[in-house]
Amino acid sequence: MAIEAHATAKYVRTSAQKAGLVMDLIRGRDVNKALATLTFTRKAISHDIAKVLRSAIANAQQKEGFGGDIDRLFVSACYADQGPSMKRIRPAPMGRAFRVVKRTAHLTVRVAERPVKIAASTAPPAKTRARAKSPAGAAAPARKQSATGKKASKTKK
Repeated sequence: MAIEAHATAKYVRTSAQKAGLVMDLIRGRDVNKALATLTFTRKAISHDIAKVLRSAIANAQQKEGFGGDIDRLFVSACYADQGPSMKRIRPAPMGRAFRVVKRTAHLTVRVAERPVKIAASTAPPAKTRARAKSPAGAAAPARKQSATGKKASKTKK
């Protein structure tokens, strides 16, 4: 049975849309490649996502039955949910006021362990029949069959 673990960071000061763009880069990757990607991504939120990913890796290591090989872990899911928004007021000309919405997000990263691939059988693979080739070495073109079931002949124009 594969080990799964997750970690969540709540109330991170960014919009869920901006965080989702960076999370799309690491979804489905091995954790080492995902951390390398986050290190060289030029977005401020990538630092917070890397912290959550490291936390998810640590949570997986603490699970009962973990094999101990971090190289088998991969990012099975990662998403950013919208958190509560802080509404603020900014003064505007002529006595008016503009509303400023300061968004937050909840970042979640799930990691899972890839199953070990076991060889199905020890029998040698079956030999396949080679396709007939023309004398020039190129494969012969296939001919179409008509509706009556007869093969169409080549015609010269």
